[in-house]
Amino acid sequence: MFKLTQTRLVKAADKELAVSGILPRIAKLSGEYHEYLDAPEEYLSQLNSREVHADIFTFVQPLSDPVPRYAYPSVNDSVAALPIDTYDKWWKQQINDKTRNMVRKAGKKDVSIRVVGFDDKLVEGIAEIYNESPLRQGKRFRHYGKDFGTLKAAHATYLERSIFIGAFYAEKLIGFIKMILLEESASIMQIISMFAHRDKAPVNALLAKAVEICAERNLRFLQYGIWSRRSMGEFKLRNGFRKFELPRYFVPLNVRGKFTLNLRMHRSVMDSIPGEVLDLLAGMRARWFSFRFRTPQRS
Repeated sequence: MFKLTQTRLVKAADKELAVSGILPRIAKLSGEYHEYLDAPEEYLSQLNSREVHADIFTFVQPLSDPVPRYAYPSVNDSVAALPIDTYDKWWKQQINDKTRNMVRKAGKKDVSIRVVGFDDKLVEGIAEIYNESPLRQGKRFRHYGKDFGTLKAAHATYLERSIFIGAFYAEKLIGFIKMILLEESASIMQIISMFAHRDKAPVNALLAKAVEICAERNLRFLQYGIWSRRSMGEFKLRNGFRKFELPRYFVPLNVRGKFTLNLRMHRSVMDSIPGEVLDLLAGMRARWFSFRFRTPQRS
């Protein structure tokens, strides 16, 4: 599948869709994994390919309902999710001593973790975290350098279903989680901390608070993006996340969509590259970006 460098956002049948690609043009919910279609077939009946300017529509079944239910062409998405029963079970059985010590470390370093409201002060703190470095996880960080208004609008999505958890050191925001509540689960939209305070393990403490909140609300899962092989994958494993397979469907919206779907042109080229090769390429990219954005040494 050939992709455009930018994704278009369009409104269709009361949903915001993200459309990307050239041949084919593929549309999906812009908030995928943070929202799902309650009645996919009903929604599809309302879609007009000319208005959306897309050839194929793709959607994923929710984590709470992983059994395939539709006859559309599909593949499996590998997502990272933490099964939740009680906080005590997570603490004693789903993580190891090293992870527990990291959570304790935040408290010993005087980091406080608390739920915070969404306001300008929070956005200012988020901007400071984002602007600490142009690189994250070995690649360009997409939020680096964004202005206040852009960041506020980006983080104001799903406010009625959002919980913001902040990590504070000397009352300074050094990390935060934005968590979206679903019917039987929650989804982490963002979790991040400042490099300068990583010695205080704020991310581990933030995640522990997120698990506590989910357990209190009797949510079955905490989802954290797609399953990853590299550094974030190791972090997820240490914190009890597991790989779950969810059906992803592809529905043609026009003749061109049917044609490209029959030729399997809806799949990304990256899907055919072995994981070991992707790891090698990711390492090369990280080294290149580290060199390109290196900090000049002071004399």
